[in-house]
Amino acid sequence: MQARQDDRSLGELFSDLTREMSTLVRQEVALAKTEMTEKASTFGKNAAMLVVGGALLYAAFLALVATCVIALAYALPWWLAALIMTIIVAIIGGVLAWLGVENLKKSQLAPTQTVDTLKEDATWIKQQAT
Repeated sequence: MQARQDDRSLGELFSDLTREMSTLVRQEVALAKTEMTEKASTFGKNAAMLVVGGALLYAAFLALVATCVIALAYALPWWLAALIMTIIVAIIGGVLAWLGVENLKKSQLAPTQTVDTLKEDATWIKQQAT
């Protein structure tokens, strides 16, 4: 039969508190590892798809640019057709790069669930100490 909580000595209470805090810290570390592994895995898969898709789109885009240069070369000198397409491509590339940077700034890779539970744990520890 387990002794009532009120009958335990101060040493037993501190021992229980230390053991519970140790367990809590281990659980928090495990949660952080799990959450970061999940986020890293998802990020890696999405990054790989982005790279492969981007490479294929780049090849298609180069073919399109070459087609536009050839088509413009029938109406303009070839160097002017190439210059016009270079300027258009540079503008589009600049806008896309800017949008990508802005979207990356909005991404959150921090383990938000772990941070929330750590705040809850701090509150719990304060309550246990009083």
